[in-house]
Amino acid sequence: MKDHIPVPEPTRSELEILQVLWENGPSTVRFINDTLNERTKAVIYTSTLKIMQIMVDKKLLSKDESQMKHVYTPLVEEQAVKNIILDKFVDTMYKGSASNLLVQLVGSNKVSSKEIDEMRELLNKMSKNNTV
Repeated sequence: MKDHIPVPEPTRSELEILQVLWENGPSTVRFINDTLNERTKAVIYTSTLKIMQIMVDKKLLSKDESQMKHVYTPLVEEQAVKNIILDKFVDTMYKGSASNLLVQLVGSNKVSSKEIDEMRELLNKMSKNNTV
């Protein structure tokens, strides 16, 4: 995000909308609503519209009204939002310890041996660059 403006943490519904926009680029409410209906659960168009209007007020989205169909664009970067959510999750669930999260993740059997090798390679690279 530009100018170091704090990024507001999106709600779950807002995050679902942002994910559609990050994947597909600027879109109409109809497109976003249809995509959400395909992915998750039945979502009412007016509910999607209202959430997106709130997101504009929160500066999570911008709205282009120059054409008949309004087009919405995310104002927040995907990585910035992921960092906020991850930081909060690690602080809340693991008392700020990323290593405890990593141990839990690796021990959960949800991580493939290939992913473990990729993590090891990344940690080694970070260690060599003194960024750990």
